[in-house]
Amino acid sequence: LTPLKHWVKTLTFDNGREFSWHEKLAENLDCNTYFAKPYHSWERGLNENHNGLLRQFFPKRMALDNVSEKEAFRATDLMNNRPRKCLGYKTPFEVFAKMTGKDYFLNGSVALMG
Repeated sequence: LTPLKHWVKTLTFDNGREFSWHEKLAENLDCNTYFAKPYHSWERGLNENHNGLLRQFFPKRMALDNVSEKEAFRATDLMNNRPRKCLGYKTPFEVFAKMTGKDYFLNGSVALMG
């Protein structure tokens, strides 16, 4: 996200150990970080919607250890190029490219949320 730090205002994390580096990330991106309250998924509606979209590719009980990098990149690419009602039926990639002026392939490593 460093090349896009101008556009990053906040990051919200779950309470997992994998986010123990949040302070360093906030410093590098010069943004605020927040943690969701446990068992308050309604406070993160966009995130929950995104998780639901991901489950179309990876069912809830599927062991993600078995998902290849190629499969993960493909799912991310399909999600980034899926029109969304909340974006005026544009894709997250189209909105990102117009907003930032950056029209490059993200290598499937970033899921743009819309």
